[in-house]
Amino acid sequence: MKEQLESFLSAEQISARVDALAEQIRTDYAGRPLVMVCVLKGSLLFFADLARRLGPEVRFDYVAVASYHGGTESSGRVRFMADLSSSIEDKDVLLVEDIVDTGTTMRYLLGVLRERGPSSVEVVTLLDKPSRRTVEVDVRYVGFEIPDVFVVGYGMDYDERLRGLPYIAVLRQLPD
Repeated sequence: MKEQLESFLSAEQISARVDALAEQIRTDYAGRPLVMVCVLKGSLLFFADLARRLGPEVRFDYVAVASYHGGTESSGRVRFMADLSSSIEDKDVLLVEDIVDTGTTMRYLLGVLRERGPSSVEVVTLLDKPSRRTVEVDVRYVGFEIPDVFVVGYGMDYDERLRGLPYIAVLRQLPD
């Protein structure tokens, strides 16, 4: 199969939206310490850009989960690959995700994090695909709502490739 990339969101559009999200989050958490939790690997670039805009007092942590396992469709099975390195008990937590699709991964992560006694847990996602939702999940901050297309770039991959694109593209599979 051949692959074709179609530009979807430019680096400038992404940057402007990350600015707006950071402003909203700064306002909502004014005067309150915040722990940002990056969902590796796809949200790494979004996380880094958002964290820089939120300022030096934000704390970082990371989790890694897998649900795609190399394809373009979520498998529906979530595998926990790496856990937090510190306690989130009594802390305000912002879970940073690249894309919320079926909601399965997000529901799983929210359940795991809420069991650890944080003061609050909210979700920020760069991309939201509500048309694919199979489980209900509350996403407080959304960068862009997108249709049911497979996207790559700005940290998101296809089989571990294309993460380094500075923009987001739709990946189309073409017959040879």
